Amino acid sequence: MIDLHTHSTASDGTLTPREVVLLAAAQGLSAVALTDHDTAAGNAEALDAGREAGIRVIPGIEMSAVWEGTEIHILGYFADPDDDGLTADLSWFRDRREERNDIILDNLAEDGILITREELTGGNPDTVITRAHFAKVLMDRGLVRDRKAAFDSYLAYGGRYVPPKEGLTPEAVMELFRIHRIWPCLAHPVQYHLDDRAFSRLLDELIPQGLRGLEVWYTSHSFSSTSILQRTARIRGLIPTGGSDFHGSSKPDIKIGTGFGNLKIRDEVLDAVEKDYLRIFPPED
Repeated sequence: MIDLHTHSTASDGTLTPREVVLLAAAQGLSAVALTDHDTAAGNAEALDAGREAGIRVIPGIEMSAVWEGTEIHILGYFADPDDDGLTADLSWFRDRREERNDIILDNLAEDGILITREELTGGNPDTVITRAHFAKVLMDRGLVRDRKAAFDSYLAYGGRYVPPKEGLTPEAVMELFRIHRIWPCLAHPVQYHLDDRAFSRLLDELIPQGLRGLEVWYTSHSFSSTSILQRTARIRGLIPTGGSDFHGSSKPDIKIGTGFGNLKIRDEVLDAVEKDYLRIFPPED
């Protein structure tokens, strides 16, 4: 079994990249992908840990984009950790996220909620700060009872503290992936709550831009949703993928490899992804 969707302290997970990989190996997985938000910074460490533990590591990334007012996530696989150009390009995206974080900090401070960046990063200055980091601090301070309350009361887009959704277009993310030879896959499509027509329009746009995969198997997908997505992938010529969206103790019910307990993603899924990747991006001389 494999897991193609995990997060570490490089973004909003609670385990280091090395710890994520060693945990995956301890759980008996044959492969794991590290897909941190808007950063590939943890991939080199994850690959080293994979060699140490004898488990295959797929260096990846998860990028956010806004489509018709809805935030979507696009997973990318086979991100070269030695690609300095990718690191430089991602720094621009990270700067946009940091500008948003500054606004959130300022808005919270106006209401007497003073949060430092050190609190948000947990002492790791390279962490890409997401709204989940704010939620954790709010919970730790007893201002909210759980993550849902934090997002509902403080962290909703367009609310008192968080600016309206603005971000990259899906086309910009797809172009970034194309330039850097990264294989793109639409993450957890059920989470966007799109009706059938809207979801079809989204795929109509993404597929000509180079979308190759669809995350069919996912922690919170129902049996019915999984079946529908399998059929959609087949009809649309997309490669079905899957992952837990593991974050560590910040989402304690989600276990690496198995999600809520019933997730099972076979090795053959990665075989199909890699075969398609090599077809799209043949080895360079």
